[in-house]
Amino acid sequence: MQQGDGTEAQVTWEDQQNINRFGRLNNRLHELYDEIKLAKETNENLDDAGNELILSDEDVVRFQIGEVFAHMPRDDVETKLEQMKEDAAKRLERLEEEKESILAQMAELKKILYGKFKDAINLEED
Repeated sequence: MQQGDGTEAQVTWEDQQNINRFGRLNNRLHELYDEIKLAKETNENLDDAGNELILSDEDVVRFQIGEVFAHMPRDDVETKLEQMKEDAAKRLERLEEEKESILAQMAELKKILYGKFKDAINLEED
């Protein structure tokens, strides 16, 4: 590899492992962004469903399970919605924590790789 000052930096096996690890983390980060977006949409949809249920005056409500609608008592649906909201919030929190962990690992790898290769390596996205 060529560094900015015209000297070659040897890429060791450890360097290559760090570069590969950075690439895997970057791929996972992009997957997480998509999963977080979906989780946020799910939370919003569950909130909307809860609001619609509040406005409804029916004792029996249609509740979608998979691809099928079932008629369920309103109280059961409220309980189920609350449980689904809690599960979705926990999932979103786990995803956010994983994202922060990956960002920290990537920052550490950037520090190591840029320290050795300076401007001969580009780890930034365009």
